[in-house]
Amino acid sequence: MTDARLRHGRASLALSFLAQGATFALLVTRIPAIQDRYGISDALLPAFLAAVPVLAGAGSVVAEKVVARVPPAVVLRWSQPVVLLALLGVGAGDALWQIAVALGVFGLAVGGLDASMNMLGVSLQRAYARSIMLGFHAAYSLGGIAGASLAWGGAHWELSLLVSYLPVVAVLLPAALVASRWYVDGHTGQPTASGGGGRGSGSGSGETGASVPFRLLLPLCLVMSFAYIGDSTVSNWSAKYLQDVLGGSEELATVPYNAYMVTTLLGRAVGDLGVRRFGPVAVVRAGSVLAGAGFAVVALAPGAWTGIVGFTMLGLGLCVIVPQTFAAAGRRAFEAHGPAAGDAAVARLNIFNYVGFLIGSPLVGALGDAWSYRGAMLVPMVMVLVTLGYARSFATGPARYGGGHERPRTVDVG
Repeated sequence: MTDARLRHGRASLALSFLAQGATFALLVTRIPAIQDRYGISDALLPAFLAAVPVLAGAGSVVAEKVVARVPPAVVLRWSQPVVLLALLGVGAGDALWQIAVALGVFGLAVGGLDASMNMLGVSLQRAYARSIMLGFHAAYSLGGIAGASLAWGGAHWELSLLVSYLPVVAVLLPAALVASRWYVDGHTGQPTASGGGGRGSGSGSGETGASVPFRLLLPLCLVMSFAYIGDSTVSNWSAKYLQDVLGGSEELATVPYNAYMVTTLLGRAVGDLGVRRFGPVAVVRAGSVLAGAGFAVVALAPGAWTGIVGFTMLGLGLCVIVPQTFAAAGRRAFEAHGPAAGDAAVARLNIFNYVGFLIGSPLVGALGDAWSYRGAMLVPMVMVLVTLGYARSFATGPARYGGGHERPRTVDVG
């Protein structure tokens, strides 16, 4: 595989991550406007919001089955336009059934999109023989900041959802389709966006991918869930916590999540260098300790500015865990069972980011109402710190990143 082909594949995949970050941010940051446009009641809104990650989990399961037949790049090439068009559908409708259909399509497609993006990222990291996975997720974070900024502008100038979404989709849709010509499967070294068979070893039937034992992935599934419980706690409760518990102003309450997003971007931008220098186990341990300390600072903060410091620490700590979890799952399954197993492992692991998202916000809210919001912050703290016990699961194992041609050896579940 030529260096130029790898560079093109890496750049095109980074664009896909950036586009998805912007798309998702444009959806979630305009939820109040969506609720007003479609007349969704407060009682019904949680059902709509929960449906998206549930359907995304189903989409990830479907993606696992599909990539046994076609390359992940094909799934990515066609799921990303569907996600963008579904976002446009959210802004274009005016009836309750229309928003239900648009969000349903968005959820199913985003599950396949997230899974296939990370499959390609893991395979490219193996081809590069060094850590690059955090860079892709940095592109996602950058897209999220851009999308949230565009959403703020739309709300500030009171633009309709359609007017806010249409220019973004008009730019990102053709860009994503053009870039998809250069997607590269790092396992085969070939551009794969335009067709071809699956990547199963031997018959290509997908049996290799389906045979990945769950015990191989269980520690990483737990880590992924805990990380997203922490992430959803920040995204859903940081503003309310700063204002209601720490006595911050309404304007100041917008700062924690912005600080979290910026530090997430910065941490991921330099995180690959840390992995190359110190290894994934050390980086995950450091991120877990920093995130746990961040939750502790938030829980014990005497005032708003100290709370902001805690949320900033959370961004720097949590940002490294998810990309490394995807990388570890793909690597361990690949070394044990081959390329198709690596794809299956990423798809299965992807489900648990939606599990964490679904659990996190209701869990903190219920504990806050029944106990206290300060005490509720200690629960995700403990969960994140549990990751320390699973840090060995991130070790690179007996097979090196770049081998690819030797028969992979089974790794210790450890």
